Amino acid sequence: MHGDMTLPAAILSVFATRGAGMVDVPILQPADPFLDMAGEDLRRRIFLTESETGEQLCLRPEFTIPVCLDHIKTQSGTPRRYAYLGEVFRQRRDGQAEFFQAGIEDLGDPDIATADARLIADAHALLVAALPGRSLAVTLGDQAVFEAVLAALGLPRGWQKRLARAFGAPDMLAAALADLSRIPANENVDSSRPEVSEMQALVADISAAMQEAGISPSAGRTPEEIARRLIEKTELRSVRLPDDALAALKAFLDIDVPLEDAAETLQAFAQDVGLVLDGALDNFAARAGAVAAAGLPEGSVRYDAAFGRPLDYYTGLVFEVSTGGVARPLAGGGRYDRLLTLLGAASPIPGVGFSVWLDRIEALRGGAL
Repeated sequence: MHGDMTLPAAILSVFATRGAGMVDVPILQPADPFLDMAGEDLRRRIFLTESETGEQLCLRPEFTIPVCLDHIKTQSGTPRRYAYLGEVFRQRRDGQAEFFQAGIEDLGDPDIATADARLIADAHALLVAALPGRSLAVTLGDQAVFEAVLAALGLPRGWQKRLARAFGAPDMLAAALADLSRIPANENVDSSRPEVSEMQALVADISAAMQEAGISPSAGRTPEEIARRLIEKTELRSVRLPDDALAALKAFLDIDVPLEDAAETLQAFAQDVGLVLDGALDNFAARAGAVAAAGLPEGSVRYDAAFGRPLDYYTGLVFEVSTGGVARPLAGGGRYDRLLTLLGAASPIPGVGFSVWLDRIEALRGGAL
């Protein structure tokens, strides 16, 4: 296919055979969804502008949020599989700010394991068509399993949120783990939450201070939100993990095995350190089985417990596809089951999607898009 078909034609052919219909979304998008949900790394790189009415807008930095917004706006039924091929705009260190992406967003399939496996196979099939003969490697992580480990270790909510946000950002995660390890020998973890009366008193104090300063409680964050954030910050400063819990977390993050061994490895880890992860592990095992049945080359998929992707809306599966000799991934994606509700959907809609970086693929093909 390399010699007979252009890259866009190869991609469109894969979309057709995988049952994904093309969708076209505007280049100019409302900025708030990206600023609220896309993650710190992407937020720093967005091109912002304003409409004549003062609405904050941005050039399309990715396709997942625009496709989801379009799905909600058109009140389309589910399950539905959307495909796209077009430009995205991000500030980059190399000076390039405009490049092409293609991908699939799979919305509304209640069979999570099957949809995840199909989506990984979609990305793999697209890259096989675009780069015939190249060996491809899939790295898989799981946001839900990571968060289940944090909860089972008994971390306060503030620490769970900080670590969950750092999943997919190695430097941030390393800094957070370093902070957790700095505990005096005679200090114990206090994971208790404040009493309801204490919370109410703090809210009352904040409300009174806002009124005295002439700030309306309806302007910006509410007193309840401010109080909750103050409590979380206090926990982040004062709570540290004991040595055995920190060792368990580091042991989990060190897991890196072929996917066919991953479910058993995770189960053994949970038993060894005494953590109850049943629901998350059941879901993981179901997906691993579905991926095994999807027909990918044997040994091409690995599970790396520390692997994440730096977008805040992921809730489960995260993955990337790479090839030897190329430092950056060719494709990446994941599951985002809360995103459509946050964007305004009337009822929850499960979703999973991936995108491929066409400039990286075309460089390997030795041409221009």
